[in-house]
Amino acid sequence: MAEYKLYYFNAKGRAEIIRLIFAAAGQKYEDIRFEREQWPEYKQKAPLGQAPFLEVNLNGNTFKLGQSVTIARYVARKFNLAGKGEEEQAEVEMYGDQVSDFLNELVKVHFEKDETRQNELRKKFHEEILPNTLKTLDGKIAHNGSGYLVASGLTWADLFLVNILEWLGDKKEAALANFANLKALDEKVRSHSRIAEWLEKRPKTEM
Repeated sequence: MAEYKLYYFNAKGRAEIIRLIFAAAGQKYEDIRFEREQWPEYKQKAPLGQAPFLEVNLNGNTFKLGQSVTIARYVARKFNLAGKGEEEQAEVEMYGDQVSDFLNELVKVHFEKDETRQNELRKKFHEEILPNTLKTLDGKIAHNGSGYLVASGLTWADLFLVNILEWLGDKKEAALANFANLKALDEKVRSHSRIAEWLEKRPKTEM
């Protein structure tokens, strides 16, 4: 039986999608968190010198994996949260990459140091990137009829989307107001018994 150890800072950040997959699957793992000042110690163990990273012990052999979305895809395949069949799995990965692009735009706004440039990026994000992305994904959910991004049901792409929508904070409700399918997906995922349990018990952190 495989044993999983997930290493990341004491934050939701880019590791939360992986934690959500483990939660949805009901899979036990070690959620190893550390503070910023402890990172040099853990960095030596990371396969790419980055966090998060996953350590898998399988029959006495240790396997390490970096890059959050790569880890998410790997874990999702292990626990049947990656879609059914090669075509649908490719579709799930397409949506996952779209959410990644969306996240990168959001991060770009957050970390911009120049105030003028940050205001420009924020304006573009809220007036163009956010509504266009949500409109596209809302339409996909409406089209397939399952209430999720793909026809077979819940996948890691849904978890990733719900996770990143949370990054909008108090702007999320307004952002979803005109997208009934996305709002329903968000509510459905968050009320999933295992996910709801994780959301309730997870450590309270700023990010």
